[in-house]
Amino acid sequence: MAPPPPAALATNPDAPKAPGSVPRPSFDNPARQLVADLLASADIQVNGDRPWDMQLHDPAVLDRALAQGNLGLGESYMAGAWDCGQLDGFFDRLLRAHLDRRVKPVRLAWHALQVKLRNRQDRSRAWQVGKAHYDLGNDFYESMLDPSMAYSCGYWRDAETLEEAQVAKLELICRKLGLQPGMRVLDIGCGWGSFMAHAARHHGVECVGVTVSREQAAWARERHAGLPLEIRLQDYRELDERFDRIVSVGMFEHVGHKNHRQYMEVAARCLGDGGLFLLHTIGKNRRDGMPDRWIDKHIFPNGETPSIGQIGDAIDGLLVAEDLHNFGADYDPTLMAWYNNFEAAWPRFADRLGETFRRKWRYYLLSCAGAFRARELQLWQWVLSKEGMAGGYRRPE
Repeated sequence: MAPPPPAALATNPDAPKAPGSVPRPSFDNPARQLVADLLASADIQVNGDRPWDMQLHDPAVLDRALAQGNLGLGESYMAGAWDCGQLDGFFDRLLRAHLDRRVKPVRLAWHALQVKLRNRQDRSRAWQVGKAHYDLGNDFYESMLDPSMAYSCGYWRDAETLEEAQVAKLELICRKLGLQPGMRVLDIGCGWGSFMAHAARHHGVECVGVTVSREQAAWARERHAGLPLEIRLQDYRELDERFDRIVSVGMFEHVGHKNHRQYMEVAARCLGDGGLFLLHTIGKNRRDGMPDRWIDKHIFPNGETPSIGQIGDAIDGLLVAEDLHNFGADYDPTLMAWYNNFEAAWPRFADRLGETFRRKWRYYLLSCAGAFRARELQLWQWVLSKEGMAGGYRRPE
């Protein structure tokens, strides 16, 4: 069965519903009028009556959006200054119209300069994302993710549920790597161990996984205690041992362009002769695209999605690209499933996390769903070898 159609948008039950048709607003402030006109060009009305229209509670939101881009828009949403019945539809339209490229806030120039010049993912900072994001609480992630705790894009080609899509993704990786019993496999950024557990149970391999999250490591060690898995709290740069296969699922987004080459050098030195390395990563369409300031500040500190060209530069002369598979559109239904789980479970976490966190997490999941639906973001699986496979590589279906 095909994945849920993009038209199946998420509805925020808390957002006020505007009665009837609302005329296009007019602002005396030229800057606010400019933002309203830009939104209108993307088929988004301020105080319109459609689910993806913006319901404005404070006109200053438009000033912040113009001055700070998505940082101002997102923080205003977190503060309750505006609402939208279908944030995913709002961002799908906004990004398809490339409004993010048409608004260039001067205040974000310093952020862009830091990204370009500074190594924000060096060893001293590599652990920040673990503490800030992945250590939020294993019970929280258990309520949002599938039973395997896979926190990356599912594969929906023949799946009807989130669990089926994640199992299909894990099995697809195993088949692409040609896993055989007795192989030793490295998982760089192993998370809660979903891939390693699946590979060990169904393909008879032994796995070593590294993570920068203490919560993930503790959960995985307890949950998978009976399997041949070794889970380490370790920076990937410290790895220096041989493996038959290497996999990295949803971790390369935390490496940063200044470390791409070193990351691939680590993979090359750890990959045994004749081995394969599967890299599963979100990707951006433009090499010069900057990390989103709101995501960087509130969700994934120091994160940076790579472009195809940047990955190509990183593997140049080190590894051979045997296969490149894009199923980025499948991240839309994955994120929508996470969102639905999150909203259903929210009463259990409301007192602990608070309403500002709820709005932040809603904005995170639904803005990302809109970005993948608009094809502004991609999901790639690269299969890499050291010298090129004799006779070539054939992708399993």
